[in-house]
Parts: sequence; C-alpha cells; structure tokens
Amino acid sequence: MAQMPIQIKRYEEIGALSAQMVDAARAQDWQRLIALEKCVAELRDALMADDDNDNLTDAERRMKAALIQRILDDDAEIRRHTEPRMEQLRQFLDSAKTQRRIERAYGANTSRFGNPAL
Repeated sequence: MAQMPIQIKRYEEIGALSAQMVDAARAQDWQRLIALEKCVAELRDALMADDDNDNLTDAERRMKAALIQRILDDDAEIRRHTEPRMEQLRQFLDSAKTQRRIERAYGANTSRFGNPAL
C-alpha cells in the first residue's frame, strides 16, 4: 500500500480538529475553541509550505477535495455558533466606548448625576 502524502495527512488532521472545534462552539467553550484554532493555524501554515497537487493521484485529489469540503462545512457550523457571541461582544465593547466618551465629556464620576448605581 502506498504511503499517504503528507498534505493529505495534514488535511485529515485539520478535519479532525475542525470537528472538535464544532463541538467546542456548540458547547460555547470559547477557550477550547481558541486553543483548537491555534492548532489548526499551525497545521495550515505547514500545509501551505508543501501543498502540491501535481504530486497527487486522482484519488488523492478527490480525497483532498472531500476533506476541504468537510472543513468548510465545519467552518460554517462554527460560524453559526460564534457569530451571535461575536455580536454580543461587539455590543458590549460599543457600550463600553460610549460609557468612556460620556465619562470624558461629563467627568469621570457620572454616577453623581443620576443613577447612583452607575
């Protein structure tokens, strides 16, 4: 049996990690998702250095295409779970910026002008 090209092995590794990323995103385990993304980035960088279709057989090219499609499908699923969280964070950061602008405009202690809980 012929040895599997390293780039196919790397795509398989990325595929396995992307499936784990889907699980982490579904569980809203953001720290795990970030750690997995770092692993994927390292593999992706290594893959870009030796991704050469010229040395692949037709069967290997089909396998590579199927792996890439699965990774893209996983990416879409990850985004489906992360985009709402990203929007929440954007809103939080926007409100924090607004609060800082108010504090700069009206003084650092705005709580004395209304709601003492601020």
